[in-house]
Amino acid sequence: MNNINFNEIIPNLAEEGIWVGRCMVPASLAYKGIKGPHVVKVEKGMVYDLSNHFNSTSKLFNTKEVGTFLESLKDLPEIGVLTDILKNSIYSQKNNAIPYFLAPNDIQSIKACGVTFIKSLLERVIEEKAGGDAKKASKIRKTINDVLGSDLSQVKPGSLETEELKKQFKKAGIWSQYLEVGIGKDAEVFTKGQPMSSVGFGAEIGVLKDSKWNNPEPEIVLAVSSEGKIVGASLGNDVNLRDYEGRSALLLGEAKDQNGSCSIGPLFRLFDDSFGIEDIMNCNVELSIRGLDGFHSQGANKMNEISRTPEDLVSQVIGDSHQYPDGIVLFLGTMFAPSEDRNKIGEGFTHKIGDMVKISTKQLGVLLNWVNTCDQLPKWEFGISAFIDYSIIRSLS
Repeated sequence: MNNINFNEIIPNLAEEGIWVGRCMVPASLAYKGIKGPHVVKVEKGMVYDLSNHFNSTSKLFNTKEVGTFLESLKDLPEIGVLTDILKNSIYSQKNNAIPYFLAPNDIQSIKACGVTFIKSLLERVIEEKAGGDAKKASKIRKTINDVLGSDLSQVKPGSLETEELKKQFKKAGIWSQYLEVGIGKDAEVFTKGQPMSSVGFGAEIGVLKDSKWNNPEPEIVLAVSSEGKIVGASLGNDVNLRDYEGRSALLLGEAKDQNGSCSIGPLFRLFDDSFGIEDIMNCNVELSIRGLDGFHSQGANKMNEISRTPEDLVSQVIGDSHQYPDGIVLFLGTMFAPSEDRNKIGEGFTHKIGDMVKISTKQLGVLLNWVNTCDQLPKWEFGISAFIDYSIIRSLS
């Protein structure tokens, strides 16, 4: 871990902006000695306890004028030094006797948007046409690029010109359900994981042992209130099993929702005068993968290349037709899917155990995770029932 600069995980150690998340706090430091997940505020290199005001980040995100309210709070209890807690959040060196960060979301529904970038759209078509076989992907990718090119960045989803594009794709024999949601009127939105199931900064992320073709998906994740208001953002990894989804779109649940397959963090940065939706649209989300075998890959999402605005995507998820009383966290989609050969020529990229995945942007910091198979990760045991029990015990103490 000597190559990790913990001073850079949160930009300028939270000297600017409003940063919130969750920490697991041991009994020795917890309110009335009750160990559990505390909502926290991070400011100027320190982590402060908000659990006397909010029992969940869902409640925090649903608080009107939450930034003003947080600024009004004085003399918050200290949990610890930011860099110390970040170091203790790394799975391989975690000490349960001191605090460590959890995923910053909790009881919100975890939703995700797919094929919102043209590059990822074409990769989804490739997955489907390859039938989940990585060996066929390279040839199909070349065919698509030769026939149609890879630059569809000027296409506006749902516009009249997409009808002409549909004809071209069908003529080339590569029309796909992914093209329908990529350039059609309606976005692809799916449930990425269950409330409380996300892992956070420093944790292991999981791929199925049987998967032979999988990858990370670096994304911006929005915090959205029950009223559909975007209140902040974080980083996320929508871990994906390409072979499963490629065999059949009906295997999306298998491809997307497994133990450790959803990572969010390290914190949510709330919107204020220093950070807003314009900053999200202008940022680059960078990805770096380093394997124990010496493999290294890197790339970036340019958020201004997204085909649908964040506001449009949110409006397609939450509103008059579908309510989420606890709010949602929403993955905005990725444009970067590693495709370079790792094992053999023509087989493309897939994860190996021990890969370090780094997702970063100047505005939101760094999300670090390490790859393992789902069955080898710590079991997910703290769900909604445990959260309710914990909240009741605290309220009665």
